Amino acid sequence: MGVDYYKILQVDKNATDDDLKKAYRKLAMKWHPDKNPNNKKDAESKFKQISEAYEVLSDPQKRAIYDQYGEEGLKGQVPPPDAGSGGASFFQTGNGPTTFRFNPRNADDIFAEFFGSSSPFGGGMRGGGTRSFGGIFGDDMFSSFGEGRPMSQGPRKAPPIERTLPCTLEELYKGTTKKMKISREIADASGKTLPVEEILTIEIKPGWKKGTKITFQEKGNEQPNVIAADLVFVIDEKPHRVFTRDGNDLVVTQKISLAEALTGYTVHLTTLDGRALSIPINTVIHPTYEEVVPREGMPIPKDPSKKGNLRIKFDIKFPARLTSDQKAGLKKLLGP
Repeated sequence: MGVDYYKILQVDKNATDDDLKKAYRKLAMKWHPDKNPNNKKDAESKFKQISEAYEVLSDPQKRAIYDQYGEEGLKGQVPPPDAGSGGASFFQTGNGPTTFRFNPRNADDIFAEFFGSSSPFGGGMRGGGTRSFGGIFGDDMFSSFGEGRPMSQGPRKAPPIERTLPCTLEELYKGTTKKMKISREIADASGKTLPVEEILTIEIKPGWKKGTKITFQEKGNEQPNVIAADLVFVIDEKPHRVFTRDGNDLVVTQKISLAEALTGYTVHLTTLDGRALSIPINTVIHPTYEEVVPREGMPIPKDPSKKGNLRIKFDIKFPARLTSDQKAGLKKLLGP
C-alpha cells in the first residue's frame, strides 16, 4: 500500500473522526518544526506526513479511495479495469486515463485550518500565503489546548464567584432551607444588559460540614462573549456557646468542682434539636477524663439516621487554698 496513513497517525482502520482529530492534534503539536528547533529537518518531514495522513483520512472520499487502492490510487495510478463501482464515482474521467486528482495541501495550511486561524498564536503570513507559527510555541500555549479539544474561538467562561454562607450548628444538625437574594446583570437579545434580582433556594442537608460547596450554574453577570460565572456558596460554621464540632462528633466542656469530680456528677445538656439530656457519672473524674455518649453527635451526611458521638470533657476547679481543718479532714478521709 506504500505509505500507511493509519500507522502515521497511530490509529486503527476503524478510527472515527474524533479519533483522527485527537491523533492529529497530539502529533502535529509534537512535531511542528517550530517546536523542534534542534531537529527541524526530521520534524518537518514527520509534520508533513502527519498532515497528509490527516488530510486523506479525514476526507470520506479520499479515505475510501485510499482504503481501496492505497496511496498509488490517490496519486494517479489507473485503478484496475475490474475495480467495480466501489469508489469509482470518486474518480474524474477526462480524455486520458481515469485518475483521481489529489494534490496534498501545504502542511501549515492544514494546521492553521485545524486550530482555527493564526490569530490565537500571534503569527502573521509568510511567503506563498501560508501562516507563520515561528516563535509562538511555549508551554502555556500548549497547555491551553488540553488533550481532548482544540483551542476554541467561542466565548470564555468567567471564573466562579465564591460567597461564604454562615450557618449555626443547629441548622447544620437539623438541616434547613436558606433563601438568598442576588442582584445580577442579564443580557437581552440585542446584547444590552439590565439588572435583575433573583431568589436562590439553598437546601442545607443535616450534617453538612464547613467547606461544603453549593454551586449555581451561570448565575453571575452576563456579558458579550463571556459565559456567566458560576455562583458558589461555601458553608461556614458559626461558633456555638456550648458545643464545638470535631468531624462528626460534638464536644462539650463542663466546669466542675474538685468535690464533684471526686464524689460524682450529673451532666445536664440541651441537645441541638432541643432535647434535655442527663448523663450521670459515678466514677472519679480526673483532669483528662472524657465521657463518650454514643450517637449524640452530628448526623453523618451520607446517612443522617446515623450520628457521631457526644464527648464530654471536664474543667476541674481546684481550691486555691485549704484550711488546717480541711487538710486534716481530707487526710483522714483519703489517707491510707
